[in-house]
Amino acid sequence: MTIELHTWNTPNGRKISVALEEMGLPYKVVPVNIGKGEQMAPSFLAISPNNKIPAIVDTEGPEGPLPIFESGAILTYLAEKTGQLLAPRGAARYRALEWLNWQVSGQGPMFGQLGFFALRASEKAPLAIERFTEEAERLLNVMERRLGEAAYLAGEDYSIADIAVYPWAIAATTYLAPALGEIVAQKPDFQRWLKRIGERPAVRRGMAIP
Repeated sequence: MTIELHTWNTPNGRKISVALEEMGLPYKVVPVNIGKGEQMAPSFLAISPNNKIPAIVDTEGPEGPLPIFESGAILTYLAEKTGQLLAPRGAARYRALEWLNWQVSGQGPMFGQLGFFALRASEKAPLAIERFTEEAERLLNVMERRLGEAAYLAGEDYSIADIAVYPWAIAATTYLAPALGEIVAQKPDFQRWLKRIGERPAVRRGMAIP
């Protein structure tokens, strides 16, 4: 196998399995059970210094085995390795990188914090719930406006930006539905995009891993 994928069944983890399926790269899944604290193991720390999934090891990297952590970096690396799902130059490339960075800096962290405060925390903090609900709604509005202009986030072509955003977008309709369900119901372009991405066979396979 060329790629070792160290992951778990979270939105961040599924970004990479979807990308690998889309790109047709051979890979081996190495489950990291974050519920049991396996992300804190020294062997995983050697691959992912931030103790977070996902991480990969490209056993056939350009200069030998290459570990990479952070989903945005991994997606960019895989796209450049295969020449797929990221334009090599020009405006289309930077549109995709814009939305990729929007996801890793905004959508993922804000949705994650909303999930913690609104759903997982044993003691509710109303101010925090209000803050992260408002920010999640703002981000969904940003997506809705963009998807009213273009078929995909970077434009007319499917890219790693869509792959990065999709697992967290699905979470807004499932895990986060108690907080965001009514908001999502008012986003027809978002829902159209969600359906289009979700119908892709590689996305279905990648979302089932591990």
